Parts: sequence; C-alpha cells; structure tokens
Amino acid sequence: MKRPVFTTLLCLPSTLLAAEPDRNEALKLDEVVITASRVVESRSASSAASSVFTRADIDRLQPSGVTDLLSRAPGVQVAPTGGRSSVPGIFIRGTKTAQALVLVDGVRIANATSGDSGLQFLDVEQIERVEVLRGSRSAVYGSDAIGGVIQIFTRRSSGPGLQPRLHLAAGSQQTWQRSLGLSGGNDATRFNLGASLDETAGIDATGPSFASDGDHEAYRNRSLNLSLSHTFNERFEAGLNLLNSQGRSEYDNPYGRFDPSSLQSFGQKPYTDFTVSSLGSYLDAQLSEHWNSRLELSHSENRSQVRDTLSAERSAFNTYRDQLTWQNTLSLGAQHSLLLGADAYQDRVHASEALNEDSRWNRAAFLQHRFNGEHFSTELGVRRDQNQQYGGQTSWSANLTVPLNDVNDVLLSYSEGFRAPTFNDLYYPNFSNPDLKPERSKSVEVQWRSQLTDNSRLEASLYRTELRDAIVFQGLQPQNVAAARINGVELGLDQRWGAWRSQVGLALIDPRDRDSGHTLARRARRTLSVDLDRQFDQFSLGGGWQAVSSSFDLEDNRERLAGYGLLGLRGQWTVSDALSLQLKLDNVLDKRYSRALYQYDGASYGYREEGRTWLLSATWTPAL
Repeated sequence: MKRPVFTTLLCLPSTLLAAEPDRNEALKLDEVVITASRVVESRSASSAASSVFTRADIDRLQPSGVTDLLSRAPGVQVAPTGGRSSVPGIFIRGTKTAQALVLVDGVRIANATSGDSGLQFLDVEQIERVEVLRGSRSAVYGSDAIGGVIQIFTRRSSGPGLQPRLHLAAGSQQTWQRSLGLSGGNDATRFNLGASLDETAGIDATGPSFASDGDHEAYRNRSLNLSLSHTFNERFEAGLNLLNSQGRSEYDNPYGRFDPSSLQSFGQKPYTDFTVSSLGSYLDAQLSEHWNSRLELSHSENRSQVRDTLSAERSAFNTYRDQLTWQNTLSLGAQHSLLLGADAYQDRVHASEALNEDSRWNRAAFLQHRFNGEHFSTELGVRRDQNQQYGGQTSWSANLTVPLNDVNDVLLSYSEGFRAPTFNDLYYPNFSNPDLKPERSKSVEVQWRSQLTDNSRLEASLYRTELRDAIVFQGLQPQNVAAARINGVELGLDQRWGAWRSQVGLALIDPRDRDSGHTLARRARRTLSVDLDRQFDQFSLGGGWQAVSSSFDLEDNRERLAGYGLLGLRGQWTVSDALSLQLKLDNVLDKRYSRALYQYDGASYGYREEGRTWLLSATWTPAL
C-alpha cells in the first residue's frame, strides 16, 4: 500500500526517507524507527537515541534471548539472577527495571504488581524486530518510560506466496529448540503463523544453600505467534498481531520458607507457571492527503503462578490489561507536522493476596509538533495522563536539531518522565502505602550524529537525569523519599568494510543516590559490547565481546560484584537456498562470574551464571 510520506516532512533534508513503506515493510529495515514517535521515520531524523535489531540481525547474532540482544545496545545493562529464565534486572541509562516501558506490537505487557515484563520468556524465533529507545519518552507513552522504551515486534510475512520454515537446535544443558512457521499471502493480505518449543535442563544457580537448592533449574517455554493484515484499498488497512508465551521456570530460593511457629526457615523447590501474552488489532486509514489516522485496540496478560513442590505454599499475581489508542498524523505544509492522539488502558489484578484495590484506569492525551527548517529543526511534545489512583501527571519534551553540515548533526533535548506506583506498592497488605506519588524524572541530553563515511556511522550522547520521589522501603512501607542523579556518556559505532561488519557500543555512567552519595545498586559504571562479522560466500563467521565493570549489589555499597568479560563465537553455513546450519559458542573462556548476590547463613554468595555453552541449529526454508 503506497501512502504519502508524512514523516519525511519532519526530517532533515539529508536524512529523508524517499517514500514511507507500510509498517510491515518498515519492520525489516534497520535505518528506520517506529517507537520514537509512533510513526515510521528515519532513525537519523528521530530525536531519540535508539538501537534497532532486525530479523536479519537476530539471525546473524544468534542471541540466546531478548535480554542477550538488549545487552548489545549502548547504555543497556542486563543483570539476571542465574540461568536463562531467571528474572533479569534491565538498567537503561542507570534507571531500574520498572522505569523502562516494554511494549509488544504497541501493547504494554508489564505485570502491574511487580513491574516485571517477562522479557526473559519471549522466544526470539517469534520476533521480527526489537527497538530500544534510550532516554525518557513519557511525553509520548506516559508512565514507566523514564529510562527508555523497549518494543518487540512479532514476526511478519516475508512477501507474497507461501514461505514455510523449520528451525531445530540442540545444545548444552540438554537444550532443545523446535520452531515451525508459515508465512505468505498476496498483494492485499499477508499473514504469519509460528509456534515454538524451547526446553533446557538449566544449571544450579546457587552455591551454599539449602539441600533442596542443589538441583538444576529446568525451563520449558511454548510460544505462538500470529500476524494478519489486509489492505482493503489504497486508504484502509486492518490487521491483528498475537504473541503468547507460556511454560514453567524452576528457580532456587536460598532464603527458604519461613515458619513463624518455629521461627525457622526451610528449603524449597519452587517453580513458576508463567504466561505472557498480547493481542492487538488496528485500523489504519488515510483520510486525506494530509491526514493519517490509526486506531488500535489490544489486550494483554502477564500471569505468574508460584508453587513449591515441598510445601503447600502457593501465590498468584496476574495482570489483565485492555488498551485503546487513537493517533493522528497531520502534515501542515512543507515544514510543519503534528502528531496528536489519545489512549486509555485499564489494569485488573487477580492476586492470591487480597489487595485493597484490584483495578484502575488511566486516560491520556498527547500532542507533538515538529518543525523542519533549513538551518534547524524542532520537536515539542506534551502528554497529560489522568489516573484513577494518583490523579493527573503532565510530561513535556523538547528537542532542537542543528545540522552542522551534510554529515554531522547536533541534537539538544529536554524530557520529563514518570512511573506510576505498582499495585504492590499501593495495596499489598501490611507492606504498602496508598498515598504514594509517581516517581519523576527530568533529563537533558546532547547528541552528536556523524556519517563518517558511506560505510561508517557514529552516534554519541552526553546526558544527565535527575530522579525524585523515588520509591524505596523504609521499615515495612514504601515511601517517596529517594532521589538520584545519573550522568552518562554513550557511543555507538557501526562500520562496514566490504564483507566485514563491526558494531561497537560503549557506555560510561555515574549513577548516584543524592542523599548518601552511594552508587546505585547493580549498575556497572562501564560497559562495552563489540561484534565483528565476516561473510565468505556460503560461510559467515562472527564473534562478540561484552565487558562489564564492577558494581555493588546493594545500595549501601558494601558488597561488590566483580567485573567480567564474555567472549562468544558464531558461524553459519548456507548449504543451499533452503538449508542453513548455525553453530555458536557462548562464554568461550568459561568465565565464572555473578551479576547478583544472595545471603545464606549470614554470608554473601554470588548467583551462578552459565559457563561455556554451545548450540547447533538447522534452519530449513523450502520453496513452495
């Protein structure tokens, strides 16, 4: 479907997209971004610092999961607590996990009780694209987008006709992966249907602990993806996207189960039955030459059922969310454009603990104006959220872009962000505070973007973020008492030399508590990611190096986590047009390291991470 190019009116002359593709086509391009302003636009023209991983990147890098991809983005640090399925800490520009908004095809998927999004449960075989925005986007998305936005796009059709695919893999820790898919369609209708099963025996994530923690933590994940779109004519398109991941994840609990009658703790063998799902539908209408309107209706579920095989202990924390979004893109002449819209969502929580409230709604309106001039461009945005629990919140953003010449741009940005308290923060019996206010942030940033050569792109950012009203526990209740400031520098370099490609991401941050001066917990001050790949006709070889400096496990900075470096190697042999074989080795040097600590019997120990692992896979895409 061909449509007028609204977003190109917003872009600098040197970074115009010649024509705006439809979204399904845009998802396969690495030089565009959708999440920053909810529309397809050139990455070089967007005001957001971003990283994009297309399906081609996923196939080349062979990541073990979504969190593996995220750790390659500059300014993003991932810190799980041992094993593939453990809950990861995701720190974007030094902010905490709950301060990053996670979307799947535009749908919020975070659990409204814990704030965790379950990214570790999303299978990369069902994913077309991952976009990572660094820096607040609350003026566009509202709550949670203090540190940035992560958006997952589910797998899409590769073109007309039928394209089946089969992916099989086997590896360390009794890992088995199976994935089957079929995509295709015609000029009007496109579809993709995929299913996968991922199993592993896992590792023993703890050292000294209860005897019951001595086993391996197995993991099983069943995933399903469906996307369908239909173009009625040149003006109207409709579609839906479904992603469902469910399974079981075992884990260790070195703190045990406390028995108040005996004042003792006992070992457990806990596991979580999880479900993370999203269903979204949309209608995209070209109402006139200058007006595009898009309506989205969606539903998501994030369910967690925690059980223990050694006791009758059970707990459930389930979130059900309905969301409606209406956005409009207007071109107002050759230099001005407007994005305006509204969204509303309602959260419902079903928990084993009786919460004082189990539902709340949020309604919002947003507006963003762009001006594209010969010597500078501007972007001004504002959003007003009205929430059933905490009232109103207004978020502002502003950006000035100055092209120094044809290949260098400087961007100056100011943005505000906020995060709403979770249901646990507000309503959990005996451990909550219904008077909590949202956490708030203000950020300033300077970006430099340079097209050094035709095959070399450099992006650098210098930023400062001020956090206030941060929620921390004092005694048994959460309070809005903490404040922090985060200074940081990011650098991303993408270089190509013929059949060679290298990508470098470097981040230096100084995240401090304003009151104590301590470094924020589990934030490494220096992170480096390097990937190098080479194509040899039917063969490709690549390697990656990730280095993370030391950090502190807790806010008091008493327990230090050692830094580490991880080397990975990968290769692919394209046997024929239909068959390819892949082999990857992770943690080649068998580095022993920990990214979080636990306490047992009065001492601190590190959660174990996987040592050297391998995975051999085959992908078959026969022609029909």
